[in-house]
Amino acid sequence: MSSPAQWILHVDLDQFLASVELRRRPDLVGLPVIVGGSGDPTEARKVVTCASYEARAFGVRAGMPLRAAAKRCPDATFLPSDPDAYDAASEQVMQALRDLGHPVEVWGWDEAYVGAGPTEDPFDLARRIQQTIAAQTGLTCSVGISDNKQRAKVATGFGKPAGIAALTDDNWMTMMGDRPVDALWGVGPKTAKKLSAMGISTVADLAATDASALTATFGPTTGLWILLLAKGGGDTTVSAAPWVPRSRSHVVTFPEDLTDRADMATAVTDLARRTLTEIVDEHRVVTRVAVTVRTATFFTRTKIRTLPAPGTDPEIVVGTALDLLGEFDLSRPVRLLGVRLDLAMTERPVAAVGTES
Repeated sequence: MSSPAQWILHVDLDQFLASVELRRRPDLVGLPVIVGGSGDPTEARKVVTCASYEARAFGVRAGMPLRAAAKRCPDATFLPSDPDAYDAASEQVMQALRDLGHPVEVWGWDEAYVGAGPTEDPFDLARRIQQTIAAQTGLTCSVGISDNKQRAKVATGFGKPAGIAALTDDNWMTMMGDRPVDALWGVGPKTAKKLSAMGISTVADLAATDASALTATFGPTTGLWILLLAKGGGDTTVSAAPWVPRSRSHVVTFPEDLTDRADMATAVTDLARRTLTEIVDEHRVVTRVAVTVRTATFFTRTKIRTLPAPGTDPEIVVGTALDLLGEFDLSRPVRLLGVRLDLAMTERPVAAVGTES
């Protein structure tokens, strides 16, 4: 395997939330376990947060209603979600990674990137990462190896669970060429649909496409980026700076579908104010507002608007959220509403602004 200018390792904790629960309940190891809500599978409108691999074998997936999960896997043990425990376990893992002496870029609860020099054996480092995490936390992880973040993350999928896999220039097209374009990290369903309309269905198809055709359809930034992804390229930087959330959000699934627009507006107002209060407490600044609506038929759509100027004025933020809600067709009953506030990524303390109702 040829050596790049650097190695980037993507560390992904296996079935993280379920694994944290299994540390507390070793008697459940090897059995189907489902985490979500209060742990009551009969609870209306609650969904699966995480499922053990044994439960996934029955078709249980994150985001599935708990009631549906119980039908697919009636013998599963259902456990309540415990965010505080997951925060603590995640910090344990990230500190163990930092103690290895390499730059670590945290990407949330259960994944991080680790940088290494070109002369270091990446497989040896991957094994040390797995051994260290297992010894210090009792958790397992998969590790993807490459020379950039996007390719390393894709490689992790080949190593799941608890394995190690590498994707480099030497094997990229052999492993990925025949796969659909959405196998690339960063190519979602909408992009894949547009590519399909252009006659592009596989990674190899995309890699062989003329750049001008992609920029004509997607614009210069996105067009060239997805072409780079298809050829195995990506972001080559690993920052050891503390992980800073890029957004805050709150979502509510209603016990009964909402049909009154006034009730929907009240819910969006509450979600926006709650989220904004957290942001003001952290001295952060809002740049964009997003509202998500899911109907009773599970049709889900999100609308986003950039604020005229970054800020934390409740009247502007809440007003923007309500304006976005008004852009939806609300003729069908609504089962879920969500508000996300995207944040400025420069440190800029702001004066506290009241967000009381």
